[in-house]
Amino acid sequence: MAGAIQVPGLRDERPDGTGRRASLTAAYVLIAAVAMLFAAFTSALVVRRGLSDDWVSLRLPPVLWGNTAVLLASSAALEAALRSLRSGRRDAFNRYWTAGAALGLLFLAGQFLAWRQLQAAGVYLATNPSSSFFYVLSVAHALHLFGGICALLYIAAQALRFRLGPGKRTAVEVARLYWHFLAGLWLYVLLLFQLWG
Repeated sequence: MAGAIQVPGLRDERPDGTGRRASLTAAYVLIAAVAMLFAAFTSALVVRRGLSDDWVSLRLPPVLWGNTAVLLASSAALEAALRSLRSGRRDAFNRYWTAGAALGLLFLAGQFLAWRQLQAAGVYLATNPSSSFFYVLSVAHALHLFGGICALLYIAAQALRFRLGPGKRTAVEVARLYWHFLAGLWLYVLLLFQLWG
């Protein structure tokens, strides 16, 4: 198939490559759907902010910046894992991939801490429109990230049991792609609230 994405060192699980192409196509469809959801939230935020006089800009908890660094480190660990897998270093892959998954869990714990800090400061879902949008966007992101963490943990478990054959290697690429998208999406949400929140 013309235009198919080829990743050096990773083989298709089927000789004709259809399984890999189908998996990547499904990943791109999922990413497009999530992007459209967040585009709709963004549009609603911009319209609501422009139509109201009750908008109070939200002061983001400082923990979110450290949390962002944790998520970016998680993405970097997955990149290192993929490089290790391509070069045949399975033990290094296991370490990096497991670290990436653990950092993802740490990010979710940090999000929970940020929500608790907001609540301690008296900022709840219904406090004002800005806080409502922040909670909705950050919780929606966390739910999608939880799905990504489930995929990362599944692959980590398979890798530790040395069951990472060609079919699972496609799963590695798909999970990595989705994870990087979620990291970029989180940066977008932070930027949105810095500029408009």
